[in-house]
Amino acid sequence: MPIPKIYIGLLGKTNVGKSTFFSAATLVPTKIENRPFVTLEPNTAIAYVRRTCVHKELGLPKCNPVSSLCINGERFIPIILVDLPGLVKDAHKGRGLGNKFLDAIRQADALIHVVDVSGSTDEDGRPVKPGYRDPIEDVMEIEREYDEWMYGIISKDWPRLARALDTMGQSQVIDTLAQRLSGLSITRAHVAKALAVTGLENSKPSSWREEELRMFMKALREVAKPIVIAANKIDVPEARDLYKSLVKRLPNRIIVPVTALGELMLRRFAEKGYVEYLPGDPDFVIKDRTAFTQQQLKGLELLREIMREFGGTGVQKALNSVVFDGLNKIVVYPVEDEDRYTDSKGNVLPDAYLVTKGSKAIDLAYLVHTDLGKRFLYAINAKTKQRIGKDYELKDGDVIKIVATV
Repeated sequence: MPIPKIYIGLLGKTNVGKSTFFSAATLVPTKIENRPFVTLEPNTAIAYVRRTCVHKELGLPKCNPVSSLCINGERFIPIILVDLPGLVKDAHKGRGLGNKFLDAIRQADALIHVVDVSGSTDEDGRPVKPGYRDPIEDVMEIEREYDEWMYGIISKDWPRLARALDTMGQSQVIDTLAQRLSGLSITRAHVAKALAVTGLENSKPSSWREEELRMFMKALREVAKPIVIAANKIDVPEARDLYKSLVKRLPNRIIVPVTALGELMLRRFAEKGYVEYLPGDPDFVIKDRTAFTQQQLKGLELLREIMREFGGTGVQKALNSVVFDGLNKIVVYPVEDEDRYTDSKGNVLPDAYLVTKGSKAIDLAYLVHTDLGKRFLYAINAKTKQRIGKDYELKDGDVIKIVATV
């Protein structure tokens, strides 16, 4: 059974660097013959999240990834990045690409919003003098569009639906709302959490005012589609103060300073062998200074200063943040031989699964193969060699063998 796919939607208005971010994030850091998820739509590509590979902790000289990459002891695990159409104000009313964007967002599990933190693009994406626009307006505008779109979907026949929900128990209310919104990739767990967060779980839906219905849908959007803000163009001088202001005014949001152009440049130079750089590293090494003009060398040194200040270019950090923080994922390595940490073909730590924190051993069994879940007997923690039951809560970096009936 194929490894479950995680879809990350990339959104942002015109000229904020969204396409540059997409190109940088999906440029493979090393040659790989068997790319996972090869059949993709034109606006999708493979990106990777980065974690230190567990083979180092286990004291193994190397691993043999089948569905991911391991470079210098760092495991790069594939996700799918979806480049969503550009969004403009009043998209929910059909302006610009309007519903095409909002339709495309359905499949995304989480979102990275690329924002021009230098303030050099107006509300429609037209270039303006750096510092002209407050980037918080772009953050709020896109989220308002999304909220309006979701509200429009649920409000069309809400009075009739609410009366029906009033006759149901709480569990059935959650099931019915989840079924109604399943086309938006919204699950039962999302609905239950949104009801709890808003304090509406014990109230009759027919008593909800418009304000409360909007509050519920906003909470549902926040729960079901977590957003990481990629504060792009941090290399522009005017961006520093605007970035600090954005962080101060949005204290509970994940905001990552990014130079997508710097990341793309480094990846392309690394591909040619001119520099040594691994996505997510806080620095790089120039291997061939003769390959660059003096102007390029000066630009690289300026980029190095930015990376040292912010801990890297931010592209890899944004990808990691949306998966590990936004979606609350951990990495687990299923194996068939708990002593050698291999699959049936002898590959050492062949797979790295991204699973939701709180998942149990039985959940992993079903992810690996439905039949394995159905025939589950017990599992073995390969690190400790201890037998564990179906309700064992998986931990980040676990290496697990599933034992099932024949």
